[in-house]
Amino acid sequence: MKALSTLLALAALATTASAGTLYEVPLKDIEGKETTLKPYEGKVMLIVNVASKCGNTKQYTELQALHKEFEKDGLAILAFPSNDFGGQEPGTNEEIKEFCSTKYNVSFPLFDKVVVKGPEKHPLYQQLSGPESPFPGDVKWNFGKFLVGRDGKIIARFEPKVKPDDITVTTAIKEALAKK
Repeated sequence: MKALSTLLALAALATTASAGTLYEVPLKDIEGKETTLKPYEGKVMLIVNVASKCGNTKQYTELQALHKEFEKDGLAILAFPSNDFGGQEPGTNEEIKEFCSTKYNVSFPLFDKVVVKGPEKHPLYQQLSGPESPFPGDVKWNFGKFLVGRDGKIIARFEPKVKPDDITVTTAIKEALAKK
């Protein structure tokens, strides 16, 4: 079993290495279509691992407010459902999309469910939280946030309890948006 975990971790690292930048990491959107972050190149991205049955789920409201306020300035809120913490995102992509749109009126992009910690960590999260990241260390819970500048570099990390409308988050977003 340990050999399998090691093999999976090495495969994830190899995929990450071949992916190059964050923009090139292979992803799937919430509909299951192959994509990358390339459409967001030149934008400021707030990448968040989300869950529908978590005490932090109400942060969707604040994320949507940030999206509405700053989308025109170049902010992209990108949500990655994950079932890694307490089984709090058990639904299918279709159920997640329905929940987000009906309960929270989410209009920012949702992606395919991913693993954000451990040996099967998705290549995106290998880059966001892996040893080469400026903010290394496993994501601690649902609604961990990574702020990525227009240049594709990770510039801040906010733990799950830090709400999207916290002054530290909004200040960092405004500073990142000001850099053209």
